[in-house]
Amino acid sequence: METIVGMNVEMEFWEDGDKTRASCLMRLQDGTELKAHGRADRYPSDPAQQRVGEEIAAARALRDLSHQLLAKAGHEIESVTHQPAHLTR
Repeated sequence: METIVGMNVEMEFWEDGDKTRASCLMRLQDGTELKAHGRADRYPSDPAQQRVGEEIAAARALRDLSHQLLAKAGHEIESVTHQPAHLTR
């Protein structure tokens, strides 16, 4: 199997007390940039585990990104078929 295209996601994190925020950026071959965000809030009685907060915030940002990518693909399908696209979300 041959790779025909690659996509990279850049992810950054910010910590503020018991809150972790993630921001991700994906640049597509058509020049589109998709930006998505996620956050994690640590419950005050939970132990401080920075990595866990980053993983949760990253997962939520990637979930946001996946919804945006599905929506973009759906719009592209509809512009060609002139029929509603039914993509699983």
